[in-house]
Formats: sequence, C-alpha cells, structure tokens
Amino acid sequence: MNVDLSAAYGNCRDLHRRHGRTYYLATRLLPQWKRRHVHALYGFTRYADEIVDRTDQLPPAGRAAALDQWGQRFLAGLHGAPVDDPLLPAVLHTIAVFDLDKADFTAFLRSMTMDLTVTSYPRYTDLLDYMEGSAAVIGTMMLPILGSTDRAAAREPARQLGFAFQLTNFIRDVAEDLDRGRTYLPDEDLARFGITRADLVDAARQRRATPPIIELIRYEVGRARGHYAAAAPGVILLEPASQACIRTAYALYGGILDEIAAQGYDVFRRRATVPNRRRAAVALRSLLTPAGTPVTLPGPVDVPAPPTPAPAPRPTAATPTAP
Repeated sequence: MNVDLSAAYGNCRDLHRRHGRTYYLATRLLPQWKRRHVHALYGFTRYADEIVDRTDQLPPAGRAAALDQWGQRFLAGLHGAPVDDPLLPAVLHTIAVFDLDKADFTAFLRSMTMDLTVTSYPRYTDLLDYMEGSAAVIGTMMLPILGSTDRAAAREPARQLGFAFQLTNFIRDVAEDLDRGRTYLPDEDLARFGITRADLVDAARQRRATPPIIELIRYEVGRARGHYAAAAPGVILLEPASQACIRTAYALYGGILDEIAAQGYDVFRRRATVPNRRRAAVALRSLLTPAGTPVTLPGPVDVPAPPTPAPAPRPTAATPTAP
C-alpha cells in the first residue's frame, strides 16, 4: 500500500470526522492550514485506540502484538524509514513540521498498551499516571500547532485540559467501559461511597443508578471541573486564531458535565450528549468572542481541584509500549 502525503491527511480527516464529532466541529474553527495537522494527531490517537478496543476478534495478546507492530512502524518512520501506512505519513510530517516531542507519542502508546491488561485503578494517582500518557500528552502535542504567546506558561493548562476531557469521557462512558471489562473511576472512590464493581454492572443492566452511584458521579464531575478550572487560564495564552477552536471544545466537553448534572448524575439512564442546536450556538459564540476573553467555567467546582501530578518519566524512543 503506497499512500501519498495528501491521501494520508485525508484519511486522518475522515477518521476524525467519523469518530470525533465534538473535536472535529471545534477544529473547523482553526485556520485551514492548521486543521490537517490536528486531524493527523487525532488519526494517530484514534487508530491506536481502534487497535485496542475495536479488534474484538483478537485476544489481548493479538491486540498487543498489533499495537506493537504499528508502534514499531511509527518508530521506524521517525528514524527516516519509508512507511507503508494509510495514516502515519501525515503524522510523521506533522511531527517534523512542528518539531513535536517524540516522547509524547511513546508515552501515549504506553498508555494504550495498559488498556490491554489493566482493568481498574486503585487510586486517583494511578489513574493520573495512565492519563498522563493518554490525555495530558495530547495537550502538549497540540500546543505547538495551536501556537502560544507564552508556551511555557500554557503547557500545564494544556495538560490539565487533556485530563479534563478524558475524565469527562470516563464519567459519561461508565457503562461502555464496563462492557469492555474496565472501570476508570478509581477503586478508592467506589469504596468511599460504598460501591462495588458489581453494583456498577447491576446499575448498567437496569439502566438506573442507585443513590450511592449518583453521589459518586457527582463527586467525579466536581473533580473533572477542577481540571477545567486549572486549564482555563491557558486558553487566552493561545494564538488569537486558535482560541475559538479550544474555547468551543472547552465549552462542549464541559457541557457534557452539565448534561450529566441535568439528568441527576445518572449516567446509566442515557449517554449524555450536548444537543446539536447548542453545539452550533457554542461554536458561533466562540467564533464571535474577542481573543483574550476568559473562558466560562463549566459549572461550579464541587470538590477541590486535584493536585497536579509530577510529570511521568518519559519512555525512551526504543520502547514505544510497556511490556
């Protein structure tokens, strides 16, 4: 398979359009020349996720092998080898254009490998270690593409936004993750509210949360909002042409938390989504908002913001995935 650069970017865009509705909408507010690079990063992360979660016909060892083989092709491309892949030429080109930190990509692949064997996280610090590779590095990958007036100051808010977005997904998708044999809400949080994994499975089966589960979800929503609050100062540090995009993504992902609260924190009743009319209104409002205007936080922060974790050790380029 020989895929030229233009076709690879097109494949990444198509993958983004099919699977990343919220972020794809936000990306359309970027200058056209930046969009394809965001599509490339999304394509990289989504394809790895597809190997982990969508190849159900393969046992975990087979999925691990497929992910490792794809990671090795990626690493070979980083070192200048020709790459025969429908997506990677665009990813490698984007890395070269913006001189992106290659360690962010190996950290991401490490977290994807964890999904093949890790089914729960004892403490929130353990979950943060996973999200360092699966979410925080997405923020730091994106930052050079978005541009910033002060990249050093914008780095930590970008990481926090990655945490906020992913924790929002984990809260919304408890039932979906249970179907895959995983729980991302920490075991210590379940114990805090007297909940077992079996209780979550039963609630998913009955499509109704119990009062303790509702309190657990309320707590996790507050924790996620803490990450949004920590991310907020970074939006106005971006290049003016990039602020509408991130302002939109910030509001729409935060809006998922609003929808969860509106349905009484029962994430089993239905999958919380932001209505299309509101999505369009948010995008238009973001486009018309003057650059430098602070973002509006998504609801009250019900619990203190979690401590910022120390940066995880960077995997070396020779080890794209964990054993």
